[in-house]
Amino acid sequence: MKVLVVDNETNIRESVVEMIRDFCEGVSELYEANGVETGLNKISEMNPDVVMLDVELDDGTGMDLLNQLNTINFHLIFITAHNKYAIDAFKFSAIDFLLKPISPDELIDAYNKVKQHIKNKYLSEQLQVMQQSLNKITSKDKKIVLKDSNSIYFVNVEDIIRCESDGQYTEFFTVDSKKIVISKSLKEYEELLSPFGFIRPHHSHLINTNKILRFDKVNGGSLIMQDQTEVPVSHRKKTDILNILDNL
Repeated sequence: MKVLVVDNETNIRESVVEMIRDFCEGVSELYEANGVETGLNKISEMNPDVVMLDVELDDGTGMDLLNQLNTINFHLIFITAHNKYAIDAFKFSAIDFLLKPISPDELIDAYNKVKQHIKNKYLSEQLQVMQQSLNKITSKDKKIVLKDSNSIYFVNVEDIIRCESDGQYTEFFTVDSKKIVISKSLKEYEELLSPFGFIRPHHSHLINTNKILRFDKVNGGSLIMQDQTEVPVSHRKKTDILNILDNL
């Protein structure tokens, strides 16, 4: 496997290269570049299988580099030191990223994902979702990319009715009656979706307030969703939920 590391910070780039040599089995060729121009030249010369790409480079950005390619025939892992909002953009797009300072465990995990099953035929769409997230589009236009073991789904945020925790997994339920199971915690999606009208009435549930049909006061209270699901409201959250519903 051929790997290219593109980062303008020499110490970080050399550190990543050293960790790849020490911890990532199966790397046959390893190259470095320090910017957009040198990165494009290396991609053209070596045809890499994996590109680890810094977001901010001295002569442009990682997106500038990608936009100059006619096709992307490699697996992509971004390297970033950006703030939470930018990190959310990566999470919405389900593109793998490494947050600086990079730890060996995180690098190994990202590399193993590439070796196992990451397929990039949907990468252009994922990059579009990431760019839209960075541009702060509204929830009506917002998309989230969800990846399970077999497929990649591009889902409009407004089409998500609810999410339900199942241990370390999160189940998404959408308006087209689709159920998508993702191997990430509900907490992570709560942080990601709460700015778009999602609330957590119960520790196992995250719901879209725009998809609530009614509040049922029977048996302590529950929310009836658009898909006719009855979502419980925990006792300690009942007052907060009612206040939120009053302001919808």
